[in-house]
Amino acid sequence: MNATNPNSSDDVDLDDVPQGPPNRSIAIVGRPNVGKSALFNRLARKRIAIVHEEAGVTRDRLICEIEWNNDRFDLIDTGGIGFFDDSAPADVIEEGMKQQVLIAIQDAAAIIFVVDLSEGITPLDREVSRLLRGAGQPVFLAANKADVPERDSAAVEFEEFEFPVFSISAMHNRSIDPLIEAAIATLPPAIDQDERAVLNVAVVGRPNAGKSSYINRLIHDERLIVSDVPGTTRDSIDVPFSIGQGNAERHYLFIDTAGVRKKAKATDPVEKFSIMRTENSIKRADVVMLVMDATEGPKIRDKKMANLIQREEKGCIIVVNKWDLADGKITQRQYGKALMDELSFMSYVPVLYMSAESGYNIRRTLEAIDFVATQVDTKLSTGLLNRTILDAHKKVVPPMVKGARLKILYCTQVGSRPIRIKFFVNDPKRTSPQYETYLRKHLRKAFGLEGAPIIFHFTKRASKDYEN
Repeated sequence: MNATNPNSSDDVDLDDVPQGPPNRSIAIVGRPNVGKSALFNRLARKRIAIVHEEAGVTRDRLICEIEWNNDRFDLIDTGGIGFFDDSAPADVIEEGMKQQVLIAIQDAAAIIFVVDLSEGITPLDREVSRLLRGAGQPVFLAANKADVPERDSAAVEFEEFEFPVFSISAMHNRSIDPLIEAAIATLPPAIDQDERAVLNVAVVGRPNAGKSSYINRLIHDERLIVSDVPGTTRDSIDVPFSIGQGNAERHYLFIDTAGVRKKAKATDPVEKFSIMRTENSIKRADVVMLVMDATEGPKIRDKKMANLIQREEKGCIIVVNKWDLADGKITQRQYGKALMDELSFMSYVPVLYMSAESGYNIRRTLEAIDFVATQVDTKLSTGLLNRTILDAHKKVVPPMVKGARLKILYCTQVGSRPIRIKFFVNDPKRTSPQYETYLRKHLRKAFGLEGAPIIFHFTKRASKDYEN
């Protein structure tokens, strides 16, 4: 999967992307640390956003499809809104957070404005209210941290913002239903859609390898905050993406993950949550894209991430990003050889060279993802599978294990995603890792199966034909 011109742009043509259903999304906004993520998690009924007392933990937008009383809509969590003072020194991450909030407000059909009831109105609350008043969407004010009914009366002062006010407690699940029902009532009608196959793609790698830049380039949207500060993405973020039309339409869910650091550097709770989220994202992926930095080569964290992908039995492609910076200094053939010397256990995985900056090979990443997804879903006929395995068995005799050799009677595929093959043998204890590796290589030579893990299960089958 090599290509030639690293300076040519190869963006996906979004003219091919069909118009989606009516916008049924609700954005949660507010200043930092008022309980936006706690409300998001409460509505999602699972812990998606990282909740922590440190201000500014949520940096990117988080999007989750919510089902509420048989009604579906997209819920958007945002980072805390700071002062919109253009004269202040611009921090790249804070500026990115600001842009994420503005995009979320622009995209949403309705807005929930969260304030802290216990603190009363703050200057920053007033600034947020002015911003929302000019947005044009219906706004519902959630006076959060009304943990007991006696505190509800304190919400009266927020009526000066001229938004409908709801006293709630996200932490204690108080009075949330009226708030959500009021917001849902302003959404456009839902359109029934047939169930569509969605491919989950986790994008993982070390910090600053270019994961968010890749997704932004792919979808032609500054959806994720991108900066040269390692560790910008701290949550795993779901990014739906569709391309094509009619029967050729393809649907993806890209999962942008936090960059995985060394364990020694992941000492604070937020970093630990980020690592856990990355691991969980790999578990729910169909295909994992392992992104590496072409200017640095594979590091120990890349190897550990590859081991995790393999342990979770996921389809995988390796993407070497920033190839525009490495081109001319090393060839793809040279880099590929050095890469496989370090990651020899991933030799079955396709390697693609790209540049998120220039757009080089961006389109081919989708082709590679589709290709690996197809390989992971491969169904092998029992007859052809047995001929291939028995041919391998005849060519190379299994080694002696515990005084006897493995004998294979027959095998059959029992699953896909990943490919699972069940062997009926004389004694499973007579298998060896080396011989299993040989059989997998023989299968790949016969069927391809690039990027697809192959899992073997050995079971004893009684037979008079066995010879000890």
